[in-house]
Amino acid sequence: MVPPADSFKTKSLLQLNDGALQFYSLKKMGERVEGFPFSIKVILESLLRQEDGVLVTADDIRKIMSWTPAGDEGVDIPFIPARVVLQDFTGVPSVVDLAAMRDAMKELGGDPSRINPLVPVDLTIDHSVQTDYYGTCYAQERNEEVEMQRNRERYSLLKWAQGSFDNFRVVPPGNGIIHQVNLECLAPVVWKRNGVAYPDSVFGTDSHTTQINGLGVVGWGVGGIEAEAVMLGQPYYMPLPQVVGFKLRGKLPKGVTATDMVLTAVEMLRKKGVVGKFVEFYGPGIKNLSLPDRATLANMAPEYGATMGFFPVDEVTVAYLRKTGRKDLCDLVETYCREQGLFYEGQEPEYSDYLELDLSKVVRSLAGPKRPQDRIELSMMKERFDELVSKQGGAKKGEVMKDGDVLIASITSCTNTSNPSVMMTAGLLAKKAVERGLRPNPNVKTSLAPGSRAVTAYLQKAGLMPYLEALGFHVVGYGCLTCIGNSGPTRDDLAADIVKHDLTVAAVLSGNRNFEGRISPYVKANYLASPPLVVAFAIAGRVDLDMEKDPLGTDPNGDPVYLNDIWPSPKEVNAALTNVDERMYRQAYSTVFQGSDLWNRVPAPKGKTFKWEPYSTYIRKVPFFEGMTAEATEPRKIHGARALAVLGDSITTDHISPAGGFSAASVAGKYLLSLGVKEVEFNSYGSRRGNHEVMMRGTFANIRLKNAMAKGREGDLTALQPEDQVMDIFSAAQEYRRRNVPLIVLAGKEYGTGSSRDWAAKGPQLLGVKAVIAESFERIHRSNLVGMGVLPLQFTTGQSASSLGLDGSEEYDVEIAELRPRAVVTVKARKGTRVIEFQAVARLDTPVEVDYYRNGGILQAVLRKLTSKG
Repeated sequence: MVPPADSFKTKSLLQLNDGALQFYSLKKMGERVEGFPFSIKVILESLLRQEDGVLVTADDIRKIMSWTPAGDEGVDIPFIPARVVLQDFTGVPSVVDLAAMRDAMKELGGDPSRINPLVPVDLTIDHSVQTDYYGTCYAQERNEEVEMQRNRERYSLLKWAQGSFDNFRVVPPGNGIIHQVNLECLAPVVWKRNGVAYPDSVFGTDSHTTQINGLGVVGWGVGGIEAEAVMLGQPYYMPLPQVVGFKLRGKLPKGVTATDMVLTAVEMLRKKGVVGKFVEFYGPGIKNLSLPDRATLANMAPEYGATMGFFPVDEVTVAYLRKTGRKDLCDLVETYCREQGLFYEGQEPEYSDYLELDLSKVVRSLAGPKRPQDRIELSMMKERFDELVSKQGGAKKGEVMKDGDVLIASITSCTNTSNPSVMMTAGLLAKKAVERGLRPNPNVKTSLAPGSRAVTAYLQKAGLMPYLEALGFHVVGYGCLTCIGNSGPTRDDLAADIVKHDLTVAAVLSGNRNFEGRISPYVKANYLASPPLVVAFAIAGRVDLDMEKDPLGTDPNGDPVYLNDIWPSPKEVNAALTNVDERMYRQAYSTVFQGSDLWNRVPAPKGKTFKWEPYSTYIRKVPFFEGMTAEATEPRKIHGARALAVLGDSITTDHISPAGGFSAASVAGKYLLSLGVKEVEFNSYGSRRGNHEVMMRGTFANIRLKNAMAKGREGDLTALQPEDQVMDIFSAAQEYRRRNVPLIVLAGKEYGTGSSRDWAAKGPQLLGVKAVIAESFERIHRSNLVGMGVLPLQFTTGQSASSLGLDGSEEYDVEIAELRPRAVVTVKARKGTRVIEFQAVARLDTPVEVDYYRNGGILQAVLRKLTSKG
């Protein structure tokens, strides 16, 4: 039974060693709450604490109190996280949006300073450094110098934001990766503010924000535009979710890592189907996982499709806080969570569905060649790769390289570098390999990109850095680098050989994503692996071998060396881990908000509004608010639309809006050349997200994109209709705009999987796309489309573009009879004299999303709301 409304705001007193704090008691909500999943309890507490009768009402609390394992997509609740984290690729366009909103607020007669974050915001600069230099002791220094030269304008904007906005901090470049900094430093787990204790929660403009779930913090990735709305005090509206209980038992066997575990879980959960659901881990096995092991499993929630991969707080959590130099938080965290029933001690809540993994059955694995859920047992790598090249017409060989050769081997990403166990294992394996006289193939580009400075501190203390460097794994920077496609240039002779002979070469990385065209334009086969396996494949120089029984190479005496010969024992790893201590984390983060001399020389503009430079090729005022009126108009029909693209399944946000580098031959490259920018100064799409002119030209520009309208060719091509003339997508969109023709996109299952990047919605919107009709959508991207005023339409069950005979040559009308959540709309596709009529579901999932769509987007809705309040 739900308590009466007047009991919702009752506070209790929490006694701590250093005093007392008030808190909103979950126990007073009745026995029923005790059986809720831990993640649902955290959201309930947020509603209790923030109930104000306006943004959060007593009725909202009743809604979540009515939660059942079935969830309810028809019931939406508001959620306001405690804080927001950003990274620079998504953070720069968010700041550009906020700066443009300040201008629009001023033009509409309001106070620009009202556009200001109301919750704490931390932006970590980690996505811009690239692997220009590697394999040398000076690689990191040179890469950071080049980073500053390339990104001075962007960083100046961020300095303006830090000075102009309240509640806005910047972690300068060179300090680490956003999620590792969040895990090891920023997250308090439990807040105490104004005498009140409450759970930490966070939204991030990066899909792997879920890494913090391993620390017992509720949080997930959202689109930049949703994050901006939350910053400005608007709740995030979400349906009551289902929560899948994932039971872990046993312990990982010898020689198996947390990376192998997460790749196994990704495979299982993708098969299960958890898109839009919470996953909560429990069971006797979790006590056998370190907190970094848990963070690895939580990090890849986007890869298995879940909103979260949550571990509740327990003794391991408290011990980790102490280990990472935050012992001052331990009493508060443990006392509060125990008092609130948020401390895990073997409870089994009532879940919506169940899954189970025996950790002792996990084996050494990789995932690839282009999806994280496609797990391959290490012993099956040769067989699977041979199958791949067989499908491509058989193995090919060039003058320098051949199919299966490793081009890139990178220890990278917060997924794994936040885990001392796998990093020490990699270091010990490197030590044993060097002692056996092994060296990497000279054609392999090797790199080490730790997620925090604490990593190099403990590797150095353990005496392992010299061995990693002897194999070419020098530190190239503290950031995302290869994991997000910043793998840097490829040697000219290797690139020419690969292109000339159309070779299928490989990248092996300890990252979380391996989508087509993401890591390098020269790599067709991308494999995710643990850090020690990355080192092993660098030594082998190829992926077409069974590493469980084939030798990695031979020592100087001609004797074969096998993986098991150099794989460290658990005893050796545990001995190395004694070198990890809290002082390393305290020292690494004592100056986390201070920058280098290079950073300090970046200018910091001042003023309430940003001064846009008319000739900047990095920062441009976005056009989203141009011509905006005080009142919204209600869209009811899309008439005479043409298809811009007809796409297949698992189209990623990397396909829609790539983040990596681009050439002078690309549409974006030609645009920058016309402005006098040299090709060596192009940087990357990700770094140009503050310039909509570049990003429009980079939309659907992935070199591996397969558009069924492009006559069998890959890349950013389509066929202009009705002429059926093949041209680049940007030029076609411009011609359609000249003709005043709206656009749609047709797609298959899992449209928009991958990164949270809002430019995958912004770009199509600016090209004139009014709707995307797909068989299914990934969670974040669907929200981003709504947030940009693009209508996500879902084919009814069993229907698809191919089953209906749609090929993109048609002319489309979309009739919206009634604008309401999940309304069924009628679509008519005219193909000559033939009309194909079908129904689709408008994936406006909540009344609030309907309002966003009616306003033309979430930021327009927020701006109108703020303006109307004067």
